[in-house]
Amino acid sequence: MRNYDKGIQGNNFIFGTRAVIEAIDAGKDIEKVLVQKGLQNELIKELISKMKSLKIPYNPVPLEKLNRLTRKNHQGAICYLSPIQFHSLDNIIETAYSKGKDPFLVILDRITDVRNFGAIARTMECAGADALVIQSRGNALIGGDAMKTSAGALNILPVCREENLKKTINDLKASGIRIIGCTEKTERLIYDADLKGPLAIILGSEEDGISPEYLKLCDELVKIPLAGKIESLNVSVSAGVILYEALRQQM
Repeated sequence: MRNYDKGIQGNNFIFGTRAVIEAIDAGKDIEKVLVQKGLQNELIKELISKMKSLKIPYNPVPLEKLNRLTRKNHQGAICYLSPIQFHSLDNIIETAYSKGKDPFLVILDRITDVRNFGAIARTMECAGADALVIQSRGNALIGGDAMKTSAGALNILPVCREENLKKTINDLKASGIRIIGCTEKTERLIYDADLKGPLAIILGSEEDGISPEYLKLCDELVKIPLAGKIESLNVSVSAGVILYEALRQQM
């Protein structure tokens, strides 16, 4: 029996340094790895080297956090397996253009609620979006709750995980894709904006919206009109409103 088989707890949880290394070598899709802060043995060094070379997200954490996750001998490493396979954004864009289709993407900036994440994926699939783009750190884990809320959409909709979202946005712009930021920090309504053609819509954090550095990179900022006293919509609801306005215009 392989070490990573021995170290599985539940459907997406692996512990043990050697087990995590073997999972990586076996080509498993990794959501993220937690590594004990300050640990410097040779196996941990080997694991970190592999994660860096393969751009696998990992976080140094205190021993206490690892111990809270499992009482078993984790050896300073716990790994979350992803229930989905991540896709290449370059391939998604190339495929869309080769079919004569304008790429239609959504970029999520620090969406941490798994139910919002799943609901957005479900809406995207229904609206015919080509891919969901996330940064390798700072977003919700794609686990059972996200899969359930997506109603199966995360099994269909390509998800692209990018190391540097700023570079990704600039690369998209260089590929002829317009970047639209959905934010209350503008006066322009979504109904007054041109949402046709190659398009990537950015949706920001539930707490503070789109990061300022990404707002500056947007080709256009748009907002959803609000007639009530509450200042903003839930991000998954906002996704539905703007995605279907884009679909309406594209049809």
